[in-house]
Amino acid sequence: MRAAFWQVDSFAERRFAGNPAAVMVLSEWPADVTLQKVAAENNLSETAFLVRSKAGWHIRWFTPKIEVDLCGHATLAAAWVVLDSLRQGDSDDRVVFRSKSGDLAVFRQDGRLVLDFPAQKPRPSVFPEGIDAILAKPVREVLATPGHLLCVLDSADAVRSLVPDLAAVAGLSKPGLIVTAPGDGDCDFVSRYFAPRKGIAEDPVTGSAHCVLAPFWAKRLGKSVLVARQVSARGGLLWVEQAGERVLIAGNVVPYVDGFAEI
Repeated sequence: MRAAFWQVDSFAERRFAGNPAAVMVLSEWPADVTLQKVAAENNLSETAFLVRSKAGWHIRWFTPKIEVDLCGHATLAAAWVVLDSLRQGDSDDRVVFRSKSGDLAVFRQDGRLVLDFPAQKPRPSVFPEGIDAILAKPVREVLATPGHLLCVLDSADAVRSLVPDLAAVAGLSKPGLIVTAPGDGDCDFVSRYFAPRKGIAEDPVTGSAHCVLAPFWAKRLGKSVLVARQVSARGGLLWVEQAGERVLIAGNVVPYVDGFAEI
């Protein structure tokens, strides 16, 4: 099968920043094992696979190791492909993807692409044994969702300088670890995201993590519209809005390469 292929930097302020995602448009779904092999070959945090039917665009996401139920940066990249490269959206400025997490709309606003994702409100949790040692930083709060642990640190600098024990992170009760703190400078909060159990040591910028972070910081800071920075080595900038049971996550994308793949 010949597939159109793009690599796009999502939540990027410039080329070679943000989170690179592969997007592949298929004529039909091959076997899952094939999709997994392609994602491993691409060796990016996520590859988004798209198939178009009469019902619209369908999307699936794979890390190099597993299929995931929700991915923000690869959906942002896929929306750019559909709206700007293929020009096959529901309109010039909107596309809805059918996914394992329901229908996900992406629309253009103020020059950015905006994800409309389900909110995942974290709840207070017990401290995992040895979490201070795992992060080599004092942890002030721990919250959880079904798929994430959220650890709150004292400062943005503590999050930036974090060097976690990734083998120990892989042994935590949840597959994803979000570490966050109040922002400094031009943002309301900062974060980093680690998921070695999913085949992602550290994700450069994680849209889906902000489904958790937006409700937490909106309540903590008393405002629904926030600016966020993910302070990984590549770094990324996001604009988020807590909107009831949904979270709006906006960012810029920078295309890098396009072509065709044989799978």
